[in-house]
Amino acid sequence: MAGRESPGDLVMTEAEFRMFSELVRTYCGLNFASESRYLLEKRIGRRMHELEIPSFAAYHYRLRNDASVDPELARLVDELTTNETYFMRERRQLQALLEEIVPELALRRREQGGGPLNVWSAGCASGEEPYSIVMLALEAGLGLGRDLRVYASDISRPALQKARRGVYREASFREVDTGLRHKYFTEKEGLWRISDAVKAHVDFIHMNLFDRSRIALLNQMDVVLCRNVIIYFDVETKRNVIQTFYEKLRPAGFLLLGHSESLINLSNAFELRHLRHEMVYRRPAPGEILRDPVHSRAAAAISRVDRTGGPEAAPLPSERSRGEH
Repeated sequence: MAGRESPGDLVMTEAEFRMFSELVRTYCGLNFASESRYLLEKRIGRRMHELEIPSFAAYHYRLRNDASVDPELARLVDELTTNETYFMRERRQLQALLEEIVPELALRRREQGGGPLNVWSAGCASGEEPYSIVMLALEAGLGLGRDLRVYASDISRPALQKARRGVYREASFREVDTGLRHKYFTEKEGLWRISDAVKAHVDFIHMNLFDRSRIALLNQMDVVLCRNVIIYFDVETKRNVIQTFYEKLRPAGFLLLGHSESLINLSNAFELRHLRHEMVYRRPAPGEILRDPVHSRAAAAISRVDRTGGPEAAPLPSERSRGEH
């Protein structure tokens, strides 16, 4: 289109910034604070340039009135998000999952009549996280399908297409040792393709964490991993997503967040569990006393009264940083 402005020529007004940021937040929870205005302007401008749309107002109108199966708003979210990840990210947490959490849950499941455990990787991006879980499960001798089933979801269709292809560049292997790489991948022209023995055990699902009708189709889960995702949401959105996870988890199920994320000021429904080298969250089972700081303080005070016959203040335990070990 002759005379059409380039992405760098477009300047977003404050009102336009508010309109776009609210539209995206309502759709998928992504929160763009005022300091992100330049980023939003440039990435939206780039998409407008591709579509030959001349103004932010015209593009916003299209987004608001697009009722197609694969809406333009979903394409825009792909432009706005960064799906950078890699295999075995935060490896000690994955090891805790396979070495401590899964055995505990498997014992409980056997006592309840058996059946596989369901693990959900929410916000899986291009698939490195769920594939890492499968590889570690195979290394641990677990029967995929019999002992463990892995589900993975993301809002980005291009990311899921890459995950289903299972072909990765060198950057995805920064935490993978050579032996494991050669066992589960084959190399061709600088790219590494994951083996069918791993790929077959992940069910990928296109899902918006705000779409409760889609989430309702999922089985009840024993473990939910949502790592380095809610960090991009505002507080109210985080609370809504955490409540969704609580409802999808079976009693005694576990929630694993990223090391920079916690449930402080978001939810009191989970207990914080200290494993050997990690801290994770757990949905209490019926009849269990919720082991959170308030309950711990009350129990300590009652015990002290019983021993001494008088009240004495008990210090309030604090959540240490999730990045400390």
